[in-house]
Amino acid sequence: MAKKIMIQGTMSNTGKSFITAGLCRIFRQDGYKTAPFKSQNMALNSYITQEGLEIGRAQAVQAEAAGTKPLSDMNPILLKPNSDTGSQVILHGVPVGDMSAREYFARKKSLIPEIMDSFHRLEEQYDVIVIEGAGSPAEINLKQNDIVNMGLAELVDSPVLLVGDIDRGGVFAQLYGTVMLLEEAERKRIGGLIVNKFRGDVSLLKPGTERIEELLGIPVVGVVPMIKADIDDEDSLSERLSPRDAPAGNRADIAVIRFPHLSNFTDFHVLELQPDVAVRYVDNGEDLGNPDLIILPGTKNTVQDFIWMRQAGLERRIRRMALDGVPVFGICGGFQMMGQELHDPDGTEGGVPGRILPGMDLIPMSTVFSEKKVRSRDRGCFGEVPGILKNLSGMELEGYQIHMGVSEFLTDEAAAKGNFIRCEETCPGSEVVGYADGNIYGTYLHGVFDAPGIVSVLVSSLTGRDPEKVQNYAAYREAQYDRIADVLRKCLDMDRIRGLMSL
Repeated sequence: MAKKIMIQGTMSNTGKSFITAGLCRIFRQDGYKTAPFKSQNMALNSYITQEGLEIGRAQAVQAEAAGTKPLSDMNPILLKPNSDTGSQVILHGVPVGDMSAREYFARKKSLIPEIMDSFHRLEEQYDVIVIEGAGSPAEINLKQNDIVNMGLAELVDSPVLLVGDIDRGGVFAQLYGTVMLLEEAERKRIGGLIVNKFRGDVSLLKPGTERIEELLGIPVVGVVPMIKADIDDEDSLSERLSPRDAPAGNRADIAVIRFPHLSNFTDFHVLELQPDVAVRYVDNGEDLGNPDLIILPGTKNTVQDFIWMRQAGLERRIRRMALDGVPVFGICGGFQMMGQELHDPDGTEGGVPGRILPGMDLIPMSTVFSEKKVRSRDRGCFGEVPGILKNLSGMELEGYQIHMGVSEFLTDEAAAKGNFIRCEETCPGSEVVGYADGNIYGTYLHGVFDAPGIVSVLVSSLTGRDPEKVQNYAAYREAQYDRIADVLRKCLDMDRIRGLMSL
């Protein structure tokens, strides 16, 4: 059976996902067949496996770091918030409905067999499993039904490393308070403490690490510096979503609308890597400026976010700019908004049941929402592309679909323009994949810019010149995982960690 280690944190955003990915890479480099595992994740950035199943983006990243195929068993429960008090619940990669926080809390323990089935399947296939917790194990109001932190550690009998974030300040209080709020048996599972995101001279921290070891009787197994490595972020805490000014100089200015329920903003990671491009996230009309390209991204709630965009004055301004020839590119929910009508007969998207909401009227298309979710991985090519992006014509692409709602074109002419993107296969409900007319573009495909060569053509189309340098996206990602592993090897006591795992 697989050896395991669990990474828990004193709070959210301490860097658990980052350290989990780094350890996955280390164990892979050491010759172990390694898998990540997170029993329950809450995130809007998700990923579709080759089998068409949905998992948290972080587990897909960790699997990539481990050099293995992402599987739904690596994240058996995914919660996708669709309001302040509720989420869509995805079990083994398939949506099982929307639940309020109270409803899900009452059901959590009944999901333990599902979690354990997934974990046992991984145990049979892998040598090492690196488990990630969620939030903090010391949430005393939630401990009774815990299935993701110490409750899971007990179920799978895993040792734990506890990570604190010194960048936010108060790291020793974080570590001490977390440990002291645990039960005695839970404390004994913690085999090491990690101080993460440290800046400065580590020798100056030594009196603190020695004192916390003395107080808790738990060794500090590493002080991890603020690592400058670039991997996919999981949620809206990402610093890449911070407001930015329009770029100076001659870089292409790409404005991405920052919807309240923004999802899968990893679509734009490949654009952010290019020195000739500036990607800005915009949430009001005043900051939109005069971009070279406007992107309407994916969202977990198309109807509510479209209403927000209309109320914020963004819809009117974007529509006017589109009619003036500024290229607008919609992806998934953003693509749906560009149509003529949004039908939400059952209130699936949080709208008034039965209401027909007029869209942006940039595409002759209607979208009807229901409980059914389209999930697929797709491969194909661009068809005949009009407008400023015409040089994309014929280029190979790949991506994935993950959306509620089925769209149909309202005219035969519009359907012909849907050949903007041609997929080798389509799953039921995904017959409409894209549309292009002039400088109006839209697609259901996430990851549409990732395939080799596409970003180079996109940049040259927007700037009118060849890019200075184009990053090989796949090679870049591999280099980031190696960089994290190199740093962790230097600052973590890997011998002690292997000892905890009996590895």
